[in-house]
Amino acid sequence: MGNSKTALVTGASKGVGKGIALELARQGYDLAVNYQADAPGAEATVAAIQAMGREAFAVQANVGASAEVDRMFAQVLARFSVLHTLVNNAGVQTWKPLLELEEAEWDRVIATNLKGCFLCTQRAGRHMKEHGGGRIINIGSGCNKVPFPNLVDYTASKGGIEMFTRSAAIELGRYGITVNCVAPGAIEIERTKHETSDYAGTWAPLTPLGRVGQPLDVARAVAFLASEAAGFITGQTIWVDGGLFTRPNWPYR
Repeated sequence: MGNSKTALVTGASKGVGKGIALELARQGYDLAVNYQADAPGAEATVAAIQAMGREAFAVQANVGASAEVDRMFAQVLARFSVLHTLVNNAGVQTWKPLLELEEAEWDRVIATNLKGCFLCTQRAGRHMKEHGGGRIINIGSGCNKVPFPNLVDYTASKGGIEMFTRSAAIELGRYGITVNCVAPGAIEIERTKHETSDYAGTWAPLTPLGRVGQPLDVARAVAFLASEAAGFITGQTIWVDGGLFTRPNWPYR
């Protein structure tokens, strides 16, 4: 493996997670590609990374389950003696009104998005503390800043991730570990395309830069925060939204 950097990206079988894994590979990283259910997608991500000449392997785990996270980290650290970067990207959501949301749906989203972020950060942080530092990057959402109706569990989880990021950054800074959050805006991926018949046409007019985002837009911000250039940045949320969530409800042209 040589002296290349290593990274674990959770939920990297498709969408934004896959884009992040591919960009880190382009930046010289070897990758552990986590997935929960989509094994073919994870293997496709691995194959694309290997085609770049980087090392990659898939590792299955439900990030919301402590025993599975422990098993995942054991596998990752058996392949990579040192883990330099963790990207907490794995996420799920329920599209349902608050008054109809079921307890099991709430639990699933909070366990994956928020508890998974905690468990993986804790395991990576313990390792990084012993190896001179590292980078942890959590993937937030527009609902870090504004509440999304019909996504109450998702909104609660992502808001929690932002404050967890800040608290973790304060505690882990003494060990040379930075912890930051990347909050995407309207990003065109497989999942979001199902929200409406014309996702880009719906969201581009609301975005000051006039287009929707792509996974690469998010991935480049993650790669920056993982790099030496971001060595003195921690506890921050970086918005990758084309200005979408800065724009106010403003009646004048």
